[in-house]
Parts: sequence; C-alpha cells; structure tokens
Amino acid sequence: MTLPTILAAGAALALACALGLFLFTLFVRAKVTALMPPRGRFVDVPGARLHIHDGGDGPPVLMIHGLAGQLSHYTYGIAARLEDAFRVIAVDRPGSGHSSRAPDACAGLSHQAAALAALIERLGLERPLVVGHSLGGAVALTLALEHPQHVGGLALIAPLTRMQDTVPPVFEGLTVRSPGLRRLLAWTLAVPSSIRHGRAALDQVFGPETPPADFATRGGALLGLRPEAYLAAARDLQALPDCLPQLQERWHALRLPVSVLYGRDDRILSWEANGRDLVARVPGARLDLVDGGHMLPVTQPEACAAFIRRAQADVDAARARPATGTAV
Repeated sequence: MTLPTILAAGAALALACALGLFLFTLFVRAKVTALMPPRGRFVDVPGARLHIHDGGDGPPVLMIHGLAGQLSHYTYGIAARLEDAFRVIAVDRPGSGHSSRAPDACAGLSHQAAALAALIERLGLERPLVVGHSLGGAVALTLALEHPQHVGGLALIAPLTRMQDTVPPVFEGLTVRSPGLRRLLAWTLAVPSSIRHGRAALDQVFGPETPPADFATRGGALLGLRPEAYLAAARDLQALPDCLPQLQERWHALRLPVSVLYGRDDRILSWEANGRDLVARVPGARLDLVDGGHMLPVTQPEACAAFIRRAQADVDAARARPATGTAV
C-alpha cells in the first residue's frame, strides 16, 4: 500500500469518526431538548432573552447561578423554602440554560450585570436582595458595584471574587482559546467526553458531599450535554481575565449589606481567598462557614434558605437606618 493510499484512508477514517461524533451530539442534544423543556417564562433584555423562574410573593430575591449551571440549582430546593415569604426570581444567565445571548454580545461580567439590571427594571423589582453562587457571585458583585440603584443587598454562596492561578480540573476543557476549535469540539468531542467523565466531574464539583441521584434531571445537569452549553461556558470562563482583576480591586467601594456563605471543604474555590478576603475588604460584610463543598444550593438548601433570610433581615435593618452612601 502506497503512502498516498494510507493517508487517504486515514483521512477518510478521521472524517467518518468526526461525522459519527457529530451525529451522536445531534442525537443527545435532541433527546435533552425534548426531556428538559423550559419550565419558566422568558423576558427580553438588550443583548439577551432570559429564561426565569418567578414564584412567591414578598420582598424580591434575584438568584444568579454559576459557571456551566442554570436556574435549576436554585429551584432544586431553595426556591420552595423561600416562596412563602419572598418573591423568588431565579434566572438562567445570558447564554446558559434556556437563556440566549446575542451572537455579538460580550460575555464579560459587566455585560451580564447590565442584562440583569435590565431584567430588574423590566420586572419592576424594588432593589432586590441578589443571591449569587460561584461565578454568579462575581456577576452579583458587579451588578451591585455598577448598578447600585438596583440592588438592596448581596447573599453570596461560594462566590468567585478574585482570579485564581489555575482553572479547576473539571473546567479545563473550557480553556481552548481558538473559537473555531471550540466550535469543532462542541459538535464532536465535548458531549461524549462530558458523558464519559460525568461522574468524576460531579464528584469534584460536589465533593466531599455526594451528588443527589436526580441531579441530572431535577438539578438540570442534562442541559450541559448540548453544544451551546459548552460554548457559552467557555466564553464565560475566558472572559474573566479581561474583567475580574480590575473589578476585584473595587469591591471595597461597596456600601450595602453583604453576606457570604462558604463550605469549608470546597474543592472548586478557596473560601479563604474568595470569602474571607472579600469580607475583610467590604465594610460590615459577614462570612458564615458550614461543613460542605461547592454545591451548597443543591446539597444544603435548608442552610442556604436560612442564610438568605438572614441576609434579607440585614437589608431590612439597613433600610431602617439613615443612608450612609452607595457604591461608586
């Protein structure tokens, strides 16, 4: 067999493998789309169409999920525990879950915060308490810093507040720099790889706690098995170096109630670097620690709901006092 023949056969085999992976990805995407339809409603804001859960009555609480997540992280257990006394709005961030993001929209923290500020205006919320988990914590902080008139207080659960030297191993697949290569991976290898390594990924994200058996459906994890979910998460992660270092130097300017809840055994984010450091720089901020990992909204909904109630009490107390200033 000649070299050209061998090369041609190799190319044909590679093309066949790529086609097979593409067809498998299409199949999985179709199954997930059918199994996991939107269960909330949609609100259009500049640059995005946001899918939200809106339930309960009372003081508004806006909930923002983390990297590669969606609003089911909150509806899994927290929302039902609060809707007796609060209006709970959980949102799929732009590009995540069932929310869409305009093709030319930036994935940076300021742009996501602007979309959520517009959501607050569209829903007529009166300076809600904003809950942010993980990357959602960075978005919530940015929202409070750049749109202080729209935020009454912050309740941050395992928040990302500063750049890390390394990316957690579970997210290394999102670090591909080339947009073209990312798109190729999204439609070929990303979904099969996520299925193959799903258990190990969940163990890292949840550890040392155990992922619930119904997290794939009730927790929305299956929505991550779509090419668009991979692409959105990669954009979110890769936008951070261009915005978070500058923003983290301004957290000290926040002038509103800030509460932070962290698991002592978090394997994704360091509670000392992201929690204790933030609280030391924000006047009046409070840090609560519990035994647990990174996915507290799912593994400890009762503790998170109690934490949010305390944070709202801090907001109420602050509103009863004379104003002392706003974020700058």
